Amino acid sequence: MNAGSTTAALTGGVALLERAMGYTLGSLQLVTSAAMSNRTPCSEWDLRALLLHMNDSLLTMHEAIAVGHLDLEDATVTHGDPTAHYGDPAVDPVASLRNRACRMVGAWANARGSGEISIVDRELTSGIVAATGAVEVTVHGWDVARACGQDRPVPPALALELLELCPLLVSAADRGTRFALPAYLPPDAGPSDRLVGYFGRVSGSRTSHS
Repeated sequence: MNAGSTTAALTGGVALLERAMGYTLGSLQLVTSAAMSNRTPCSEWDLRALLLHMNDSLLTMHEAIAVGHLDLEDATVTHGDPTAHYGDPAVDPVASLRNRACRMVGAWANARGSGEISIVDRELTSGIVAATGAVEVTVHGWDVARACGQDRPVPPALALELLELCPLLVSAADRGTRFALPAYLPPDAGPSDRLVGYFGRVSGSRTSHS
């Protein structure tokens, strides 16, 4: 791993998050009403369940930068009624997700300083939290496209930067619980396949964890 580029990626976590969200917003354009019951690469979820999970994740990311604290057992934005601002994800999960994406990225882009965010009993820099969010947003954007029957690779430059961060964000203890085991890939696999493969995904497959 290139320590210099990894440090730069963590420092530029907000820029990574913006690029990740741009990729995923493109995948959302593929979603149709008929596809909502399609299975996703995460075997427990259909597309609707995945979109609802992504809505919750973006709300969590917004909370993290808005108040500088995140309680994983009750990760809801505390300043106002989320439905009033974002739309009801149970009615239209895609529209709600787009609205939340714009507001979440805007909140991170407008945040001043690098700061720290407390998550349960830990203090993490905002760059690390943003970079973690970028990985999740990107991989789930790939999931959305696959659930819609499309192969939409992650842009190579984005995939390579996120790959550098993955070993810092996913430990061996996470495997088999929060994340699937890495997928076997050929040596000449491209950056997008290597990124999603790190989380147990390959084209046409189903994994056990998100």
